[in-house]
Amino acid sequence: MKIMKTAAIVTLLASCALTSLQVKPVEALTLMDMIRGKKRVVQDDMQSLPGVDMVAPEVKKQQASAPLPRVTGPRYYTYKAETLRKIATAKLLDPVVTGSIGSADLPPMLRAPLSDGRQFLPAANAVAPGDVAKAVEDYYGAHQSFVWIDGHGLTAGARAALKVLGDAGKVGLDPQDYAVSVPSDSFDRGDMIAREKELVQFEISLSAATLTYVADTVRGRIDPNKISGYHDFKRKTVDLKDTLERMAKSSDVAALLDGLKPAGTHFAALQRELQTLQAETAESPRIVIAPGTLLKPGISNPELANVVAAIRLKGSDALKAEHAAVLQAYQNTPDYTPELVTLVEAFQTEHGLKPDGIVGKASIRILTGGDTTADKINKVQIAMEQARWLPGELGSRYVFINQPSFMASYHQGGAEEFSMRVVVGSKANQTYFFQDEIQTVEFNPYWGVPQSIIINEMLPKLRNDPNYLDRLGYQVEVGGRAVPSSSVNWYGSTASVAVRQPPSSDNALGELKILFPNSHAIYMHDTPSKSFFKRDQRALSHGCVRLVDPRRMAAAVLGISVEDVGRQIAGGRNKGVSVPEKIPVYIAYFTAWPNKDGVIEYFDDVYDRDMYMNRALDATRTARRAEG
Repeated sequence: MKIMKTAAIVTLLASCALTSLQVKPVEALTLMDMIRGKKRVVQDDMQSLPGVDMVAPEVKKQQASAPLPRVTGPRYYTYKAETLRKIATAKLLDPVVTGSIGSADLPPMLRAPLSDGRQFLPAANAVAPGDVAKAVEDYYGAHQSFVWIDGHGLTAGARAALKVLGDAGKVGLDPQDYAVSVPSDSFDRGDMIAREKELVQFEISLSAATLTYVADTVRGRIDPNKISGYHDFKRKTVDLKDTLERMAKSSDVAALLDGLKPAGTHFAALQRELQTLQAETAESPRIVIAPGTLLKPGISNPELANVVAAIRLKGSDALKAEHAAVLQAYQNTPDYTPELVTLVEAFQTEHGLKPDGIVGKASIRILTGGDTTADKINKVQIAMEQARWLPGELGSRYVFINQPSFMASYHQGGAEEFSMRVVVGSKANQTYFFQDEIQTVEFNPYWGVPQSIIINEMLPKLRNDPNYLDRLGYQVEVGGRAVPSSSVNWYGSTASVAVRQPPSSDNALGELKILFPNSHAIYMHDTPSKSFFKRDQRALSHGCVRLVDPRRMAAAVLGISVEDVGRQIAGGRNKGVSVPEKIPVYIAYFTAWPNKDGVIEYFDDVYDRDMYMNRALDATRTARRAEG
């Protein structure tokens, strides 16, 4: 009985589709069911069930004329940047300071520098994001001393902080967001009041700027959940008042600030790449191949000469040495000969493409150099922003799925142990961007068909052929009771109808699935559609992640051998097995990301999410400039 309950829970998490609609699972009628006296629903039982086809013909005729319903996925939003607010400096004066005789009444030469500087706080004018403004108010409301100024002017900590803020571009941020007007070291000593007002203004402005930098470098400028319904992150919280207190006490403010950025090797690789790109003074040579070119073996096309020229430019030294004779002999030929096919296949293999000799979109992207330097800088900056949504350290053991690269990798001991091709959601059925923890591997799984697929794909067939699901061997329930597909009123609401596919060689989930329970009903799984993995562009699923080698991934997360996985599958029984310890899984979206050697690779923006990121960053810049 415990096993049956576990299987039911696992099945509930098995829906994979456009939306997060959950479908109650169907239980197959087993020998034990019959022993316990459970019966399949018969016609008399179905009289009271909602959705069962007891509808009058004239009503059904009216329903049939209505347009087919449609379930749509999440949408992208117009990004609303956070507005800045004025820091309430006026309330920072305490009664003792306000009611005393200030040293401002004394002659300039007798004034103790900044001895009564707090009296100038109300004149300070600075704006900041809401949480930053509150942290500044809380700090100065609780502390009499200043952080960045003293009787001589700017402290060493202030100059160190200014250097870090000025170098914000090196960590993918915008230095203009943290610009502060710096008081001159040269001033009129006869007007100490004006000097102190200027220093106090600088004090508040620098505190606001550094805390804004701290918040941005820890959690990012952009709130991912305000970009689209496909983004799902709990935004990080940052104790800004505590950070300001630590900066006030620190002997090395620069190190403190630098230590707040993501500490993982992935971020360090992105930072190195950004600095390299920003140092480039000219674009690399580029070969142009006509858009829409498609070259297959045996054809004749003048663009082939550009393909050969691009391989001479982009191929490795080893490849060019091995195929030197062909590269020399076929520089201007339009004929796609067997010798050139072999050359192209070698180039495709070298760049992780399917070595089929067909020069299409993916091959041309690499041959022509892909992104410009400006494009790469933009992708790296976006990647650094998005990396801040994830933990600073991804962990010593985790699974990383990068949707634009169509790859999943398993990491153990902080290093990539293996990677494999995956299929992710199509543009119409996009895979979400979120993180979770792997908990279960289910062998010989049921597939609980999501409502989105029932409505968008199955319903048109069922209205023409109510026996459609019965013939395909699917199990159908209405109101939690098993019924024939043909008995359901497919012209009414399907809200109470649950459909699932039993384990079989044709099951949409194949031999197994790997679950990390989430509200989006996304998981990794096997598939009978193996041919999809041969494609270079693999955004083809309903949203879940299909693995080319699911047995290897299952073995890794369970800590068992691939042979043990095979034996579980061979048993033929639907069975869920918990992983020994929960494993972080990142279902990520990066168009620039380091490979296992730390080299940044670039990918197509299959869902146009970088475009929405750029819009969000532009909106944030506009909001900060307008208020700043």
